[in-house]
Amino acid sequence: MIQAEVNINTYNIAEIRKQFPVLERMVKGKKLVYFDNAATAQKPKVVLDALIYYYQQYNANIHRGIHSLAEEATAAFEATRDTARDFINAKHREEIIFTRGVTEGINLVAATWGRQNIKEGDEIIISAMEHHSNIVPWQMLCLEKKARLKIIPINDKGELLIDEYKKLITPKTKLISIVHASNSLGTINPVKEIIEIAHRHNIIVLVDGAQSSVHLDIDVQDMDCDFFVLSSHKIYGPTGVGVLYGKKELLEEMPPYMGGGEMIKEVTFDHTTYNELPYKFEAGTPNIADTVAFKAALDFVNEVGKENIRSHEEALTKYAMEKLSQIEGVRLIGTAQHKTSVVSFIVEGVHPQDIGILLDNYGIAVRTGHHCCQPLMNRLEIPGTVRASFGMYNTKEEVDELVKGVEKTIKMLK
Repeated sequence: MIQAEVNINTYNIAEIRKQFPVLERMVKGKKLVYFDNAATAQKPKVVLDALIYYYQQYNANIHRGIHSLAEEATAAFEATRDTARDFINAKHREEIIFTRGVTEGINLVAATWGRQNIKEGDEIIISAMEHHSNIVPWQMLCLEKKARLKIIPINDKGELLIDEYKKLITPKTKLISIVHASNSLGTINPVKEIIEIAHRHNIIVLVDGAQSSVHLDIDVQDMDCDFFVLSSHKIYGPTGVGVLYGKKELLEEMPPYMGGGEMIKEVTFDHTTYNELPYKFEAGTPNIADTVAFKAALDFVNEVGKENIRSHEEALTKYAMEKLSQIEGVRLIGTAQHKTSVVSFIVEGVHPQDIGILLDNYGIAVRTGHHCCQPLMNRLEIPGTVRASFGMYNTKEEVDELVKGVEKTIKMLK
């Protein structure tokens, strides 16, 4: 098995950057500064090598084959399940369901647990800072079931109002689906407290870990969430792979999401019996290569160390917020006390997209717009933001380049 090429005892940013080939790229004559990590993180060489190694050495379909390549592919695929289980500290390996990502994970729960348990008049609670992927599936379910969607409000810093959340709960509340860390504001929500309150009322809780899983230590048993979803590509892994964690007893009661091969035990034209967990929810040929390579990404993050990564990113975030806030006309959006490495801002009188386009001319990649959080932007009464999001390989010098780029952009546009 391919191992990471770097053994990092201390946080050596130069050695870490060497592991990411894309960081050597030039964009419009400038060295790439990649600050769009909240959208997708870049991939280390061990992940790229794992993809190539799979296709060159043991490309085969999994689980049903008896030849050597199929057995090797199956073992590698299932090794990722074990690594993912450890990564979030699930109790059982069969609680790890592979999906295409967070969006599919949420839709899976809405289409199975939701359709089975939500009835007319029931209530689902989400927050004002949710990504569209944690809004639209519940809207669709509520429309189908004639249920009601309720929203936890936020303050101007981008923090949930927990007292208001408590007031929203009624005997009709059946599900709470909450983002762990906001993709647009960086706010880290008190999910453990939210879950404790919900469970006092026997309410199921899903946690969207798209942004938190790469930055925070995740322990689903300690958190006691009923469902947790994450995406590989946010954790330096390939796109098109994700994990849905669900408590075993809930997953066993849920109907399958899709029908086809692998999710069955026996099929006749009169009757079908379904496979055991986790395969009941993994119909068809999965994204084998990318799932195998996802293990390399998780191993890499574990080797560098989340605590090391988090300390580095927190320092960058603090530095960037200080420097950007000193620029005349810049207003930071999302100033919660507890944040991940996301810095969002607007410039008075300038559209965020114009800033993003000009920053790209300096080789600086940021995200602009509503970040799939249109209701949040409406709450904040802004069209969108410029978002710089940091990863393990970003540097203070790159933040300086961003600050200079914003200053030059403002002068040009005003």
